Formats: sequence, structure tokens, C-alpha cells
Amino acid sequence: MNHIKLLFFATVRERMGVKSLDLELPAEATIGDLKVNLSEKYPKIKDSLKSVLVTINREYAFDEAIIPSKAEIGVFPPVSGG
Repeated sequence: MNHIKLLFFATVRERMGVKSLDLELPAEATIGDLKVNLSEKYPKIKDSLKSVLVTINREYAFDEAIIPSKAEIGVFPPVSGG
């Protein structure tokens, strides 16, 4: 099992009601696996997870990325600028 720390930002943080969360994931779990896990445990953010930006140790990551042990995962709502 991999121990990770999740950090939530902006509207995702508001929906979760917490700034961070410690979580155990199976070894070789991906960002996609994490999203499924969070959707099941926290249904209030399920819709948000479809469009969030995710970082692993402060670098953007896609659903296929494998999460290393002791990783810091950032979960951000999509942003737009002008």
C-alpha cells in the first residue's frame, strides 16, 4: 500500500470540507484509480473529478500516471483566464 497526502484547492476544497486528506492506495495505483476511489468514498465531489487538474509532487499528471509512495497529490478545479 502507498500512503499519499491529498491537497484540495478552491471549489474542490469547499465541496470536500477539508484542506487535506491522508489516504492509502494500492501499489501501482494511477490518478484514474484515485479518482474512482474518491468518487466512491466522497460522492459529493464525483462530478468535480471529471474535470479537475491533478498534480503529483507539484507536477501536472494525467489519469495514466502511477502514483509513487508518499506522494503529495494536488486536486484543482479547472481554471480559465482572460
